[in-house]
Amino acid sequence: MAIAKVIGIETEFGIAGGPDQDPIIASSVIVNAYAQRGLTHINWDFEGETPGVDARGIAGLTAFAPIVETQLANTVLANGARLYVDHAHPEYSSPECRTPLEAVRFDAAGEVVLRRAQDFANDTLEPAQAITIYKNNSDGKGNSYGCHENYLVARSVEFADLVRALVPHFVSRQIVVGAGKVGAEGESGHLARPAFQVSQRAEFFEEVVGLETTLKRPIINTRDEPHGDAERFRRLHVIIGDANLSQYATAVKLGATALLLAALEDQGLRGFPAAPRDPVRAVRIFAADPTIATAVDCVDGRTRTAWDFQDELWTLADRYVSEHGGGAVAEPDEVRFILDQWREMLDGVRDDPDAVADRVDWVAKKRIVDGYRERYGLGADDARLRAIDLQYHDLRPGRSLAARVGLRRLADDDAVESAILEPPASTRAYFRGQCVKRFPGAIAAANWDSVVFDLGDGPLQRVPMPDPLRGTAELTAHLFETNSTAIDLLSALGG
Repeated sequence: MAIAKVIGIETEFGIAGGPDQDPIIASSVIVNAYAQRGLTHINWDFEGETPGVDARGIAGLTAFAPIVETQLANTVLANGARLYVDHAHPEYSSPECRTPLEAVRFDAAGEVVLRRAQDFANDTLEPAQAITIYKNNSDGKGNSYGCHENYLVARSVEFADLVRALVPHFVSRQIVVGAGKVGAEGESGHLARPAFQVSQRAEFFEEVVGLETTLKRPIINTRDEPHGDAERFRRLHVIIGDANLSQYATAVKLGATALLLAALEDQGLRGFPAAPRDPVRAVRIFAADPTIATAVDCVDGRTRTAWDFQDELWTLADRYVSEHGGGAVAEPDEVRFILDQWREMLDGVRDDPDAVADRVDWVAKKRIVDGYRERYGLGADDARLRAIDLQYHDLRPGRSLAARVGLRRLADDDAVESAILEPPASTRAYFRGQCVKRFPGAIAAANWDSVVFDLGDGPLQRVPMPDPLRGTAELTAHLFETNSTAIDLLSALGG
């Protein structure tokens, strides 16, 4: 039976400005500004970080594995999330969430955290050094940064089956959940010279399967870092995806992928469409065609458009829910909502894009870009269109175009504010977040699968959390209600 699809999102935000226009310094200023307002000061524990372990079990493939940067600003928030500097970007990694809609709420909380951190930082800087943060995926100069997804998967699933099942999904889902992009940056993109792409990230992918995340980016990432019991769990680390401003797109992105993973666990590869003969070419040409009419050759001898792939995958997911239920992903009403929105958005981008402009980021952005170009008679490569593209992702409420185009919301202001202050009740993030909030002076560090206490007398004490579904409010809330100090809590846990 499929295991619960615990979900999380890691978003690297674009950044401009700051002291000396240095993005690493600016990113550190952002993270530290949030911490210095007394909102967090818990260090991240790097125990168990193994980015060089390859899920294929093949030795000698770690030359370009991501580097763990332990010296940069890095902290844990009271909602169970992680806020830190990743290379040259501030990154918010959401807490583990039990359902897609819960993950949407905590992803939205990350936007507010970064917006507030930006304001706190700019209060301390000269106007000429002001920092601006964008929730996007490329800087317009050939550099891309990620919005990564994580899904809990049973270790018993063969990694080769994950590749076979998910390549068709990851090359095609951009027509529904892409963030859109004016022009192109990569060499292959410039050769095709698309005026508009449905995805920001697609042109930066070079391999089908691989370990790297910043060089030779693969459609399927092989990092084997479960952050839990490695005998039971695998964490599927998805690096091919855009940072969405549309909460509906985020919900469908997470929900559709989670449903397909559950289907794979319960019924194997039955029903999954054949992969493109050249998946890297497919992901790029699908991105470069907003008409979504381009078809590619597949290994079964058929040709398919991105829409065809998604149609087959939706049918598979819908049939799976009818036969097995979607309990591994969410309650029935939420699963039905995900399927219905996926269907509406998929049909809309083909038949009536205007009807889904309130949910599909790339459609909403393209309407703004096309309208501005037509109004002022601009060429497709006019720099002002790229400026509009960037402004869509601006986190400042008064500047953000995404905030003005009528995107539907799934989480209102009160729900998002709650997600900033409180961890999810449904996963081990609850225990982590409550410890950070209640006992900050007694915690030396924390990470995804443990909290390390320093009681000031004796050695550090690590509380392991190898199961993402333990440490929930249901299982641990009484411990916090009946133990007012860290010493009492540890005693109740057995020392």
